Amino acid sequence: MYARDNVAGASDLQQHSLSDAVVQSATTTLGMLADATRLRLMACLLDGDQDVTALTAAVGAARPAVSQHLGKLRLAGLVTMRRDGRRARYSVADPHVRRLVTEALYTAEHRVTDHPAHHVAGEADPPARAPR
Repeated sequence: MYARDNVAGASDLQQHSLSDAVVQSATTTLGMLADATRLRLMACLLDGDQDVTALTAAVGAARPAVSQHLGKLRLAGLVTMRRDGRRARYSVADPHVRRLVTEALYTAEHRVTDHPAHHVAGEADPPARAPR
């Protein structure tokens, strides 16, 4: 009996080699989330769309810095922006981004606390935010 005889079904990503474009896009996405302020902004947006004023207060950064980070997140396709009168409201771009951010925060939470890894997609609320 060989190991390959008991192979479980592979995902689409495992069955096909990844294109350079897909790898580059994933690298860009993960790089955007590797910044603490941007990750905090994304965590805030998990609760729903918000404007720059609310996000500035939530992350404790200067308004110009928050605007710059939101611009980068928007260019990377991680957030969307819509106008509400004179205000710009930002939200998480899609369910894949939402899940990526949530899972990254769950993973980190379990690594720095004694909470067991028990989350099932869509079952629990996003991890609690650490005090700033």
